[in-house]
Amino acid sequence: MIPQKLSESLSLPAIAAPMFLISGPDLVVECCKNGVVGTFPALNQRSTEGFEQWLVEIENRLAGYTQPNGKPAAPYGVNLIVHRSNPRLYADVEMIVKHKVPVVITSLGAVSDIVNAVHSYGGLVFHDVINQRHAEKANEAGVDGLILVCAGAGGHAGTLHPMAFVNEIRSFFKKTILLSGCISTGRDIASALQIGADLAYMGTRFINTTESRADKEYQEMIIESDTADIVYTAAVSGVNANFLKPSLEAAGLTPELWSKAGKIDFGKELDAAQAEAKAWKTIWSAGQGVTSIHDVQSTQSLIDNLKQEFRSAIEEQYQLLQKY
Repeated sequence: MIPQKLSESLSLPAIAAPMFLISGPDLVVECCKNGVVGTFPALNQRSTEGFEQWLVEIENRLAGYTQPNGKPAAPYGVNLIVHRSNPRLYADVEMIVKHKVPVVITSLGAVSDIVNAVHSYGGLVFHDVINQRHAEKANEAGVDGLILVCAGAGGHAGTLHPMAFVNEIRSFFKKTILLSGCISTGRDIASALQIGADLAYMGTRFINTTESRADKEYQEMIIESDTADIVYTAAVSGVNANFLKPSLEAAGLTPELWSKAGKIDFGKELDAAQAEAKAWKTIWSAGQGVTSIHDVQSTQSLIDNLKQEFRSAIEEQYQLLQKY
């Protein structure tokens, strides 16, 4: 079930995931103008003041915009790291409430006080999870949707198969389900809905857009990579995530280090946020969906192609009804 405040503006049942260091106002705005929810991590700005500046910029650029199909721009969203290692959490929450951010995506903790703060102005809270226990806790906190981060997803990924995970969560969660993991084409979006999700959650594919903040070398590495080049390790951030093997090797990380459960010490002189940024700046994340990425194009062109692929896939499925 997609909340009405989302469905009335979407031109494609998808959200462009918030990507650390990659997502910024340009990518967010272009996604929203083309009917896809655009999002970014609050920590992509180094201060709460800078974070608010981005909120104002995005709001101003989307104000009064109408899509060619007559729909308003899709809402934008912000990702919050809800963890004690984030010293800015409640200062950023104040900005979110002040600006009434339409969609808030929480990670590494589902806290009812934050959910209630977003609900106070009518906002939506989606929480990312990698197992049933996390999903149950988020449900208790009152979130509006669960992002099921499955095997092969970019960034902090899980290990579960999407079919099993969606069925498991659907058994007790009756709100919005978003599916994450290897979704790079319009057909993939259609498949996510067939599995039982309400929305597709796409990250890696949007790295290779002209509005992305990714380095050209990063984008080229994605084009040249396949599933064998994706490494699942906790060595970079202390939490399991998928990274591009060539970038790990370039940073001097060996397979022996990949298998370590603990976080590598990138310098005690850095605070947690700076250390994380330093690591992810040169060690690049991507999901197994790289196999479907062969170019860099504008966000508008990408979404147009996704729409065409999505419609074709749905039409093919409809034709099966005539056969079976």
